[in-house]
Amino acid sequence: MADFFDLALVFDPATRRCDLQLGDDADLLIDETPATPMLISFGSDRRARLDDELPSGISELNQPVSFVERRGWAGDALDIAFRQIGSRLWLLERAKANEITRRMAEEWMKEAFAWVEEETGKAAKIEVTWVRPQMLGIVVVADGRPLRTTQRVGGA
Repeated sequence: MADFFDLALVFDPATRRCDLQLGDDADLLIDETPATPMLISFGSDRRARLDDELPSGISELNQPVSFVERRGWAGDALDIAFRQIGSRLWLLERAKANEITRRMAEEWMKEAFAWVEEETGKAAKIEVTWVRPQMLGIVVVADGRPLRTTQRVGGA
């Protein structure tokens, strides 16, 4: 089993945002669990591949077309192993709520959590289901720790 050492993030379900966690002495806390990298994997946008279809309207918003339209974290360019963080779930912004979309979300979550197997020797368990129209329910279990969230699909 791998040891995880990251600055601790805490998730606020009310605002659906993460923030660094401070201790009683106002120092940043260290997280020795996979919780923080799990939050980063789910909550960060991975750069779209060249063959990914971007949600319609993105190029018009970012005229002239630039690197911005494919999102992603600039720090990925510095990784000597060419790894990327985050998921491509943002590409589902205007997708149709169908089985193909659910399967794409599941594959993209496997991609986002591939690091789990590298770190622990065991793949993350991922389940993606429709919980209501235009809303996917996502459960990821890594190193015995679950992350449950939802992802809106398509426009309303």
